[in-house]
Amino acid sequence: MRIGLLIISVMLSHQITAQSWQKIHAEAIVVDTHNDILMKATDDVMMNYQTSEYVFDKDLKGKTHTDLARWKQGGLDVQVFSVFCEGTMKNPYQQANRQMDTLDAVIARHPDKIIKVTSYAELLKAVKQHKIAALSGVEGGHMIEDDLAKLEVFYSRGAKYLTLTWNNSTSWATSAYDETFKKDLTHKGLTDFGKQVVQRMNQLGMIVDISHVGEQSFWDVINTTSKPVMASHSDVYNLCRHQRNLKDEQIRAIAKNGGVIQVNFNTAFIDSTAAKKEYDFFQKHKAEQDSLVKAGRHEWNIEDYLFAKYRDEADATRPPLSMVIQHIEYIINLVGVDYVGLGSDFDGITNTPQQLDDVTAYPFITKALVEKGYSKKDIAKILGGNFLRVLKANEAK
Repeated sequence: MRIGLLIISVMLSHQITAQSWQKIHAEAIVVDTHNDILMKATDDVMMNYQTSEYVFDKDLKGKTHTDLARWKQGGLDVQVFSVFCEGTMKNPYQQANRQMDTLDAVIARHPDKIIKVTSYAELLKAVKQHKIAALSGVEGGHMIEDDLAKLEVFYSRGAKYLTLTWNNSTSWATSAYDETFKKDLTHKGLTDFGKQVVQRMNQLGMIVDISHVGEQSFWDVINTTSKPVMASHSDVYNLCRHQRNLKDEQIRAIAKNGGVIQVNFNTAFIDSTAAKKEYDFFQKHKAEQDSLVKAGRHEWNIEDYLFAKYRDEADATRPPLSMVIQHIEYIINLVGVDYVGLGSDFDGITNTPQQLDDVTAYPFITKALVEKGYSKKDIAKILGGNFLRVLKANEAK
């Protein structure tokens, strides 16, 4: 009899846990601060196709991590769209505006599902209306083309952050990649104009994003900004020693500044063994990869194709979800629960951690946090509340 009661008790406990994490996820404002679906849509057009097959109001399951219907399945409330082009691309300002046009066109077709917001208040209103609140963030200072007026245009079009560099440096800020690997830099950190960019962003209410910047640029930002900063898609250096990740003293500085670190799902930033595993995978399929390059396929398109074709091999390179949670918990244990969130990098990365297959997977993070014993209040902060605090603080005059 006692055994039977024990079994019933365990079953009820599992049911309550399942109900609780699903309810917590549904009630939280879930925010992702970095998704690259706009890049995929516009790259597709640039490769001489008349129209893109990657516009996200279509059913893109099996092709991308992202589409409008799957966002709702994942319980997402707020998406910050990355506006990105590589540093070598001509007319980067024009390319950025093209991506913003793509976002505006999708929103215009579905005003009942998604709406562009330009403020904290508008964001909350959209969430109450059960619409996805859409913002954008420009990933790379090269897209302002050394012109503060172009920065202001981006802000007027809904860009709520600027990532000061991508992997390439600008004339006014050095990147993590260049500070790590280039020996012939003429300077490190922010120039006087770079500090003007930060100051103008503070005045506008535009968040300074330090993902991708070098350490010297980072410290120059911290010493210049008057508002909380954000790392829109970065992880922890002490868990994975990649130049894109943040060292403990940087994490502490962001917390002291009142900022937030949005954890990236890129496997190479999560797991120190992932890059070697992925390299071996592509070397094994190099002949096929080379033939696809010759056929004119885009790099990310080729990677997606090969990972899908050789799914079992690709899955073996993926770290577990628990490693993503480790990065979240590391930040919490170091500086507290108020300084961490989610910046997936979906559709800007090819491989993702296990279970985080696409934008339907956000609830698995909530479930894992519940199982770790985090409170409803703290989980709500991680899922979106911390970003909302930084957004609101940047708007303050």
